[in-house]
Amino acid sequence: MARGSIVKRCLICKKNNAKCKHKEITYAVVYRIGKQQKWESAGKNKKDAERKLAEIISQINNGTFIKPQDILFKDFTVKWLDEYAKISVKPSTFQTYKIAINHHFIPSFGNFPLSYITTEKIQSFVSASSNSCSPKTVNNLITLLKTMFKFAKRWGYIRENPAMDIEHVRLEYREMDFLKPEEMQLLFKQAREPFKTLFLIAALTGMRRGEILALQWGDIDWNSNVIFVRRGIYWLPRKECAKDAIRWAFISPKSKRSIRAIVMSPKLKESLQIHRISSPVSPYDLVFCNSDGKPFDPDNLIKRHFLPALSFSGLKAVPFHSLRHSYTALLIAQGENIKFIQSQLGHSSIQTTLDRYGHLLPVNAIGVGERVDKQLFGSPANTVLTEHPQTSQNISKQEQNESVVSISNK
Repeated sequence: MARGSIVKRCLICKKNNAKCKHKEITYAVVYRIGKQQKWESAGKNKKDAERKLAEIISQINNGTFIKPQDILFKDFTVKWLDEYAKISVKPSTFQTYKIAINHHFIPSFGNFPLSYITTEKIQSFVSASSNSCSPKTVNNLITLLKTMFKFAKRWGYIRENPAMDIEHVRLEYREMDFLKPEEMQLLFKQAREPFKTLFLIAALTGMRRGEILALQWGDIDWNSNVIFVRRGIYWLPRKECAKDAIRWAFISPKSKRSIRAIVMSPKLKESLQIHRISSPVSPYDLVFCNSDGKPFDPDNLIKRHFLPALSFSGLKAVPFHSLRHSYTALLIAQGENIKFIQSQLGHSSIQTTLDRYGHLLPVNAIGVGERVDKQLFGSPANTVLTEHPQTSQNISKQEQNESVVSISNK
């Protein structure tokens, strides 16, 4: 029969083979697999440590125990990025993962073995991150940790996912930034070409910035008045590229539904036709490009053209993505179907559309009851014909009794 014990020592004291004298004492379970002694952190609660030891001993005796492998968190992140993320996600997502790991996870967990990282330690990390990061960023970090530990469990480094029960932090309601029609007109007046047309296509199609910069002339159907979204564009960070290396590449859109056909308004069609005459010839067939025919740098687009145009127009500084929100607000204001709006925006789920823009939908409760009655019963004059038969009989009997009483009184 397998045996084990519970000790009160932190990882530092364990390495030094000394009794723990730190204030932050944590419990650990010690057990043997054959001739090897194994050590696993069990948090600050003794009952949790006892429960964990009982599970381990039971699994050893039943032959179902999975032996964890010793690996530091920082070494596991390298393996996870190379063997999973690099071949499974888009380059932009991969860069986001690397930044999160290097800036947030490594300073907190880097030198700890995976088996030492408990739910309690992750919760402390979430609490500390909430003081310096936005709630949305914190939730993204939680999601990434859950995914990474899921693979750690799958690859045999840990037996349980310590991040599984971590809950997302509450998101504060934030008013969505979008421009009103008169504000968009001011922006278009102050913007110079070709950026005026670029801003116009953002405000009249709801396309994302990367989708606009990757748009090709072959994606525009002039006869059907439709713009097809077939790709996006990704820019590598400058520090990760050689001096003369190409920093950008075409990528697939955000999701399958992001590949879509967007209705082109007459004003937008006219502006694009004029722009085509004066735009440089691009070897990549780009609609918007610099004098060399290469795509615009997205950061320069915002800093040198979009934000100055807002400033010259006397408008508040809003993100470029606000033009996508402005397009959605226009569609909602003119009463377009929510399913159509989802298709134009390329959302993977209609729930996403409702969650983001549901507060803009008109709510009119006046006359709802009357309109329901009209659909079900017809005009008000005909509603008496649909009354319950028993009710009609009761009314007729009551009328007969009243007539008898009146006659007897006479």
